[in-house]
Amino acid sequence: MSNDTVKKIEDYKNRLAALEQELYAELAQLPHRYGFADADEFIAALRRSKGVKPGRKVKASKPAKAAKPAKAAKAGRKARVKITPEIEAQVKELAEAGKTGAEIVKATGISLPSVQNLKKKLGLVKARGGAAA
Repeated sequence: MSNDTVKKIEDYKNRLAALEQELYAELAQLPHRYGFADADEFIAALRRSKGVKPGRKVKASKPAKAAKPAKAAKAGRKARVKITPEIEAQVKELAEAGKTGAEIVKATGISLPSVQNLKKKLGLVKARGGAAA
């Protein structure tokens, strides 16, 4: 780093320290400027104006929430598709016609897990061999 840059940084630090001192001096004058005897009385009045009981901590107020923009689909992912009765019927028809899960995905635009869940819901999936009842 050059000497010139170091001097500029020191200059900025000194200016920042001076500004902090000015700010503290101005804050110290606020209670007297508004007719309060001391800072404690001033703070109590601020708390009352905010509706806070004495001795309670004041939480920082949150800004009003703006309407959230619609979430964008993550890179590489399609937007979510709502499974309608029409899509359900289409999946049933394609599965009964012997189409594979991948073919049904291409035809309907829904995900493979959704196709599998619908086939299970519609009773189109053979039960896996497991323990007999």
